[in-house]
Amino acid sequence: MGAQLRVYKRRIRAVTATKKITKAMEMIAASRIVKAQRKVAASMPYATELTRAVTAVATGSNTKHALTTEVEAPTRAAVLLITSDRGLAGGYSSNAIKQADRLTERLRAEGKDVDAYIVGRKGVAYYGFREREIADSWTGFTDSPAYADAKRVAAPLIEAIQTETAEGGVDELHIVYTEFVSMMTQNAVDGRMLPLSLDQAAEETGTKGEILPLFEFEPSAEDVLDALLPRYVESRIYNALLQSAASEHAARRRAMKSATDNAGDLIKSLSRLANAARQAEITQEISEIVGGASAMADATAGSDK
Repeated sequence: MGAQLRVYKRRIRAVTATKKITKAMEMIAASRIVKAQRKVAASMPYATELTRAVTAVATGSNTKHALTTEVEAPTRAAVLLITSDRGLAGGYSSNAIKQADRLTERLRAEGKDVDAYIVGRKGVAYYGFREREIADSWTGFTDSPAYADAKRVAAPLIEAIQTETAEGGVDELHIVYTEFVSMMTQNAVDGRMLPLSLDQAAEETGTKGEILPLFEFEPSAEDVLDALLPRYVESRIYNALLQSAASEHAARRRAMKSATDNAGDLIKSLSRLANAARQAEITQEISEIVGGASAMADATAGSDK
């Protein structure tokens, strides 16, 4: 009984230590969510106005450009997948990876080859373990991405869309990330970045059905679109990185809260078992004492006779 009681006490100490760690991680994640939400809100106006500007230029000109012109028979697409660098965030990374797999299957069913671009160690490890080819990858900044990180990610994607497919380029750019809806809801979504759908862009910016003003372009509409292309891709990727970071912190907070609650329940269960073992040990000791006293009394009574 004593050995069993020591086992329970040792397990209670171990679970208590784990509970302190998960509680600390929950509080850290909760504090980071607020900062991430602020960054998302701050990035939205720039992304919206940039999309509005691109829509206005594309609508007001007949220039064929990679930003707005769809290829008649696209044969190659690039998919940017955003995951996390660290674990302990529930199904955050796995949900994004599943969404990317579904998108890849859909694109391949349409007859397109797919180049994978991965952000985050979890996605890189997933593709590496399955020996899938990765065109490029980036790690180390998913917790708190900066605009410079978005520029690094965007550079090879912009180069790929501007290169002919015969020379290793792509016809479409797609992105998979986790959209932050609320503290309790984060959804893995995918979307096409390029070519830009003017109807979708107008819907996002709230200008659908609105009559856009006429512009005169100097030096030309194509030069304006060339200047806007990298800015548009960078802003879209930056916003996706920020939303993914906020979603990661929210998922980690929820996972750590669940782990903390489970640790508390386990401690209660182990404490009850330890109390039961202690009571059984005390009962056995009392029984042994009573039995010994009874034996001595019987022995004394026999000697008196």
